[in-house]
Amino acid sequence: MGRANRWRIKRLPEKLLQIRTSLDLSQSELVRELKLENVIYRSNISSFETGDREPPSPVLLAYAQLVGISTDLLINDNLDLPTVRGR
Repeated sequence: MGRANRWRIKRLPEKLLQIRTSLDLSQSELVRELKLENVIYRSNISSFETGDREPPSPVLLAYAQLVGISTDLLINDNLDLPTVRGR
């Protein structure tokens, strides 16, 4: 008997990439903007955006707070992100 596959948020990678590119930030700059320099690395951002890894909840919260949205918009595949404006 095998284990069931873990439920994944399919659109999360695309939404995270959308946030970063809308803010016109590099992956390294995003880590600094999220104020997570001692928690994650640029390579983590890459893995989140390609869907190779899912960010932990505190990282999702940091993304949402950075752009002033609810985490619901990130984790619900049926919801689109509002237009995120660069600074």
